[in-house]
Amino acid sequence: MRVSLRVLALLIPLGIACSASAIEDSLSTQMKADDKAKESQQRIDALSDEIANDLQRFRASSQRLESLSIYNAQLRRLIASQEGEVASLKRQTQEIDGIETGALPLMIEMTAMLDEVIALDVPFLVPEREERVAKLKELIDRADVTAGEKFRRIMEAYLVELDFGRTIEAYRGELNMNSTVRNVDFLRIGRIGLYYQTLDGAESGRWNPKKGAYEVLDSGARGQIQTGLRIARKQAPPVLLSLPVEAPGAAR
Repeated sequence: MRVSLRVLALLIPLGIACSASAIEDSLSTQMKADDKAKESQQRIDALSDEIANDLQRFRASSQRLESLSIYNAQLRRLIASQEGEVASLKRQTQEIDGIETGALPLMIEMTAMLDEVIALDVPFLVPEREERVAKLKELIDRADVTAGEKFRRIMEAYLVELDFGRTIEAYRGELNMNSTVRNVDFLRIGRIGLYYQTLDGAESGRWNPKKGAYEVLDSGARGQIQTGLRIARKQAPPVLLSLPVEAPGAAR
């Protein structure tokens, strides 16, 4: 019985040692398995991120492809429209050439008529009006200006002349009378009357179309002309003026 106990006592430490060794082997194996599992998970995560990035790039590329397809379709429509516009412009250019050839004599005649109107009209703002006509004559001779623009400018000049017949205006200018040049205030009432008053208010007069010259008015006209000047400058409300005028149809 003692021998058995002694053998048992010797075997127990040996068994414990074998168990510890097995546990260590098992733990080592488990750790290696865990490391491999970790590496595998890392590779899976990396592949997952790469797949996600590829998917994102694919979606972005798909959207860009769709946008480019829409843009290209729009460009094709735009090009087709521009080609049609070019063809239309060519036709219009040919038509304009014909129109300009026919309209040029008319524009020259209209400009000459403006010149004649100024020469026969009451002599107000003569330098300004003559300069406008001179510019129109230069414009007609320019090849870089379209017939439409030339005609528009001529019509604008006619409208300006038309407005003179229905407006009242005060302006300062030079009066050449009896070989003497003086600065005076002019009062234009439409085309029926052109009056002047010296800057000191001592002398007033008017353009006499029958005589084709200015004449001095009596002192009674000074107050009326001064009132007319104030009305034209919007310094006084409109009132009825008593000034001498020529009968309709009177010519210079």
